[in-house]
Amino acid sequence: MLKSCGRKLLLFLVGCMFTCLLVLMADQQKRQVGALGGEGGRRALQSLASPGEPQPQGGEPGVAPREVKSFTDYFSRLSRGRREAQGAGSPAPRREGTPRPALEDITAQDVFIAVKTTKKFHKARLELLLDTWISRSRDLTFIFTDGEDEELKKRTANVINTNCSAAHSRQALSCKMAVEYDKFIESGRKWFCHVDDDNYVNVRTLVKLLSGYPHTQDIYIGKPSLDRPIQATERISENKMHPVHFWFATGGAGFCISRGLALKMSPWASGGHFMSTAEKIRLPDDCTIGYIIESVLGVKLIRSNLFHSHLENLHQVPKTEIHKQVTLSYGMFENKRNSIHMKGAFSADEDPSRFRSIHCLLYPDTPWCPPNVVY
Repeated sequence: MLKSCGRKLLLFLVGCMFTCLLVLMADQQKRQVGALGGEGGRRALQSLASPGEPQPQGGEPGVAPREVKSFTDYFSRLSRGRREAQGAGSPAPRREGTPRPALEDITAQDVFIAVKTTKKFHKARLELLLDTWISRSRDLTFIFTDGEDEELKKRTANVINTNCSAAHSRQALSCKMAVEYDKFIESGRKWFCHVDDDNYVNVRTLVKLLSGYPHTQDIYIGKPSLDRPIQATERISENKMHPVHFWFATGGAGFCISRGLALKMSPWASGGHFMSTAEKIRLPDDCTIGYIIESVLGVKLIRSNLFHSHLENLHQVPKTEIHKQVTLSYGMFENKRNSIHMKGAFSADEDPSRFRSIHCLLYPDTPWCPPNVVY
């Protein structure tokens, strides 16, 4: 009887140990699957590029993994694996309200500012910028347009005719952005900043902001125009589509990208690839930038409230905070004139954009600014 009880006890203990072992193995497997978007996922996807090595059983049930045929294909599949592991939620970009303490000793000459415009706005918009902020930043400002203008070239040497269409279509906009990107890479500068021809750029504050980030790391900074990630469809093949969602910084407020991150964008942005990438998701230039950075490369947008577009109520920017802003704008908002609300050297009729008054506030030594003005 004692022997029988002993055998039952031994069998019970062995059964318990086997059950615990199964639970531990299942938990470990679950953790490995959950780590797909992290280092473990990267190692698993890297193994796809090595013939003869075991391949992960990802993707659709019953479909064998395809061989990675190119560098671009590898990163595209990596990004899709990350998105699927993360699920439908896309975290909001982290906010930066004020410039950080300086990490790098950079100057304005380290920054490449691209101004996108079109020939019909050379007089209506560009002359205002050339009279104001560009007048103090000619060496770092490059104007990207769609037509020759000898008068414009007399005022500034950095005029690039992109030979893109003058239409305000996604194809024309992406064409100009593609040229901007390539010219920045050629320049060797540390920071790429894109603005529109209705932006005022406070270069001193811009340099101060960028000095708080290392240009060799992955930095994408600007302001979204939406309160949620944009939803889009990514064309994977001739008859296969994939939903994607990501944040992007609106080009209307301006945005900046570090050189370290810009170089990683090269397979999807350089040498004409930008336009094919834009067609893949059928969205304009600033959305395509966000797609490459957030959806493909997995780098999150840093949201800065120091960038402003005409799509927001500019009356809400306090006059006492103007000198702290990186970009300002003007235009129409809810069918009303939209500009910075301030007293200044010029009346609203003389200076509807308020850019001349803002410039005199920031640079009162400008020759054409009236002296002894109370702001």
